[in-house]
Amino acid sequence: MKKKPVYQRILLKLSGEALRSSRELEIDPEVVRKIAGEISEVRALGVAIGIVIGGGNIFRGLSASARGMDRVAADHMGMLATVINSLALQDFLEKEGVPTRVMSAIRLEAMAEPYIRRRAIAHLEKNRVVIFAAGTGNPYFTTDSAAALRAIEVNAHAVLKATKVDGIYCSDPMVNKEAVRFQRLTYTDIIEKQLRIMDATAVTLCRENHLPIIVFKLLDKGNLKKVVLGEPVGTIVQAGET
Repeated sequence: MKKKPVYQRILLKLSGEALRSSRELEIDPEVVRKIAGEISEVRALGVAIGIVIGGGNIFRGLSASARGMDRVAADHMGMLATVINSLALQDFLEKEGVPTRVMSAIRLEAMAEPYIRRRAIAHLEKNRVVIFAAGTGNPYFTTDSAAALRAIEVNAHAVLKATKVDGIYCSDPMVNKEAVRFQRLTYTDIIEKQLRIMDATAVTLCRENHLPIIVFKLLDKGNLKKVVLGEPVGTIVQAGET
């Protein structure tokens, strides 16, 4: 008997770095193809999928601001970087036969639909993947915050945060080989321990709306599907005792 998805509607949060390869390509077609394949498998289960992608592989507004650029201008440039990544992922998803819509928080009608909540929900109900580009459309807000906001707006059942490691650790496992992985945490743990898996605004939005956050390793084949089916992959953040 086939397992049924635990989460029928998800918001997948990808970093821009997820599209980059060890060959230092800003967008590696092989990596994007692999991600698109994972998403296609989950869509085949009947799961509605929204996606938010960062732009850090191309341009980081906060970093540019720290080097002297006007923060608002830098953040606007970062929003455009997320649009580039969104269009790349859309292309590979549609090559997999997955109907996909890019919806932008800033107006770019030649390339993407404007973000309208009801239209986004209608796309999801028609089993189209929706990629939410350009963050919230406002400077000073991260794509983590955009992911939490869009997830709440489209009534997603969980935010799935894809990373390069298999969950949340007490310290950076790439540096500290003794780092311990948490299986479960509360929203308060994330803020008090300063674990920095998502910014405080995003975590607070999820906490106030009882929206679980699941942190997992994206490029382990089948992991996204396992998370959606409720298998113990990665770290889950929700209310209650740890």
